Amino acid sequence: MADVVIQVRANGPFRVRGPFQLIDAEGNPFTLPEGEFVSLCRCGQSGKRPFCDGAHRACGFTAPDAAPSP
Repeated sequence: MADVVIQVRANGPFRVRGPFQLIDAEGNPFTLPEGEFVSLCRCGQSGKRPFCDGAHRACGFTAPDAAPSP
């Protein structure tokens, strides 16, 4: 099984690659594109939550993106 990778995009979404399931609050799975990545909203402004629709650009979302030094 391939590894799941979650990448924090600079002032943008979480990009998730690899085999995983995304389940809503009622326990229902979202349909995800196979073999691609999914971008999950971090700014809270997306009209397609939990998925990113690029709203972070218009709302001026910023967040620290780098992992802390050891």
